Amino acid sequence: MNLLLIGSGGREHALAWKLAQSPRLDRLYAAPGNPGIAQCAELAAIDAADHRAVIDFCRRHSIGLVVIGPEAPLVDGLADNLRAMGIAVFGPDRIPAQLEGSKGFTKDLCARANIPTARYVRASDIAAAEAALADFGLPVVIKADGLAAGKGVVIAETLEDAKAALAAMFDGGFGGAGASVVIEEFMTGEEVSFFALVDGETVVPFGSAQDHKRVGDGDTGPNTGGMGAYSPAAILTPELEARALDEIVRPTARALAEAGTPYSGVLYAGLMLTPEGPKLVEYNARFGDPECQVLMMRLESDLVDLMLATATGRLAAQAPPVFSADAALTVVMAARGYPGTPETGGAIGGLAEGEAGGAKIFHAGTTLKDGTLVATGGRVLNVTATGANVAEAQRKAYAAVDAIDFPTGFSRRDIGWREVARGVRIGGA
Repeated sequence: MNLLLIGSGGREHALAWKLAQSPRLDRLYAAPGNPGIAQCAELAAIDAADHRAVIDFCRRHSIGLVVIGPEAPLVDGLADNLRAMGIAVFGPDRIPAQLEGSKGFTKDLCARANIPTARYVRASDIAAAEAALADFGLPVVIKADGLAAGKGVVIAETLEDAKAALAAMFDGGFGGAGASVVIEEFMTGEEVSFFALVDGETVVPFGSAQDHKRVGDGDTGPNTGGMGAYSPAAILTPELEARALDEIVRPTARALAEAGTPYSGVLYAGLMLTPEGPKLVEYNARFGDPECQVLMMRLESDLVDLMLATATGRLAAQAPPVFSADAALTVVMAARGYPGTPETGGAIGGLAEGEAGGAKIFHAGTTLKDGTLVATGGRVLNVTATGANVAEAQRKAYAAVDAIDFPTGFSRRDIGWREVARGVRIGGA
């Protein structure tokens, strides 16, 4: 079977690396890819926003399955157009992808389906938004409604901070994503990422992870797209996972199916483990980044089989995914200046030395310039390792980080700190 993978980041490199291991695969193409993905796939110069070009490529190269990695093409309806042409797709259509494309869409669905989440108000102008602040205590959560690359969330500690966040959003600080906002009560607890495969009807758990969103050690500084992650998240016990499935994920899939817009793909639920139980923070309509990297390192099943079963509505007949009992941990190496304006063009070396101890380095924002690997984005590399527990995976990952020569890069030095502090030995998925 020939596959086409859409995307160019660390998530897509991890997917390409795992897809390439399948005996079912004949040829793997990636568009546009990156230098790391080029080690696993043939790169194709296709713009995912040009749906006709993607469809034509699929026809010319006998593509049996398209895997859409990032959220923007999903929200843009690429999956709809591919399915209309009879091409199997891993990823939801445009309307169910609004679970990520619009915070308000998700909150309204939760209200209708009685799904536990934070109390909220939607507002489409600054006057209404500022007035709504009176209904919330402090801290308060301000979210841009649309896609904002993981950065459109502000936890305001004071009323002045909340008003400043609203002003930034309505003034275009997050582009069109801030044209409307969602104001939420602040939930207390520990946050985890939970994943499930959904084929429209069947829901199958697909592991857990914990991301580290703040840019600085000790969870300080502004939010980012994610500075590192580990899997599994042992704090999501089997009992809590069962509640998340029954109270959050399955009701969501059921509500979308009943509305005539079934969800197909991976559904990523960001959960807050509150004293009352799991509550939904937000949904993503694709694999998390960098959570995908640690999930792929632990996955022992054939990813092509799982994705094809999801895309064709056969999950109920497919063997459930199997994960290694080992833990995996990834550290993001970012360009100086991130999550603000990153310093691009910095040379990168020492990747072979970094992988010498068994780590895997996924490329997130790199390109080749005159034969030299250089940084092109904010998050540049995902240095990933496995171990018998999170502490061991952490040691191996940071040993690899220290072997890499990236003078204009930086990383957090405490990824996995909660789990290491708990001293939990990992077993199971």
